[in-house]
Amino acid sequence: MADAMTGKGAERDPMRSTPAVAPSTTGAERDEGTRVRGTTPGGVTAKATPLFPHDESDKFELQLQHAVAGFVDGPRAAVEEADRVLEELTARFTEAVTQRRRTLRGAWQSADRAEGGPESSTDTEQLRLALRDYRELAERLLHG
Repeated sequence: MADAMTGKGAERDPMRSTPAVAPSTTGAERDEGTRVRGTTPGGVTAKATPLFPHDESDKFELQLQHAVAGFVDGPRAAVEEADRVLEELTARFTEAVTQRRRTLRGAWQSADRAEGGPESSTDTEQLRLALRDYRELAERLLHG
């Protein structure tokens, strides 16, 4: 498969099980505007785990819609409500990302502690998967 931007053949990306291609077609596709889908090692498309449960996201959306709907009758109160929603959402988002990092870190550090010896191919594979998961999370944060 040729890269449309450089004309070169597809190169192997060590963190993906599929060849790397042009940035617009990396295997990560937008789904519903915020969720990212990626390709699993078997080539099956899978949705990324959302940071918030669906009902919690809906709650924030409803609170923000309520603030917007109230603007005509009370502009200042609507903006203050939107500010509170964003403050709560930001705090919850920070907690969710921190928890996800803790989970990722725990996965590869526990493999280190279990082995104790030189790196095996299993260790390297676990580290490759951990790096892939870190990159996926960072891309989600950068590209929303």
